[in-house]
Amino acid sequence: MATKINKTNAARLLDKAHITYELIPYEVDPENLAATHVAEQLGEDIAQVFKTLVLRGDRNGIFICVIPGNKEVDLKAAAKISGNKSAEMIAMKELLPTTGYIRGGCSPIGMKKHFSTYIHTTATDFDYIYVSAGIRGLQIKIEPYALITFTSAILGDIAI
Repeated sequence: MATKINKTNAARLLDKAHITYELIPYEVDPENLAATHVAEQLGEDIAQVFKTLVLRGDRNGIFICVIPGNKEVDLKAAAKISGNKSAEMIAMKELLPTTGYIRGGCSPIGMKKHFSTYIHTTATDFDYIYVSAGIRGLQIKIEPYALITFTSAILGDIAI
């Protein structure tokens, strides 16, 4: 018998917007929250498993970068695309109060408030990508343009 997957807030928001997606569970390793582990669990190419990073710019405050799991955010490029002079990752202790999400379960969908979102250009190389569903152990499999449209994201070369 199939395990019942509880819908997350991110999934409910996609339902409300009539956006097609799949919820894909995976085995969580609390000692290894890396996207590479998630990709291995899903049996997918790491380049299709995107991580959601929360940054703070010196001029425009909090913004979101969604990048392939095998890349690092390019802080200079992220700052430039977001209209900032410089940018840095927010402190871990700020993640939950700022977004409503925890490390390893941060989704670009359904944060406490809407933040400007930037998605790496390679997302559109695929028929579908994965992003966190908002909890550890659950990913959203979604068509990249559906995610871009829903989050009002801007595509950019924001990773190295």
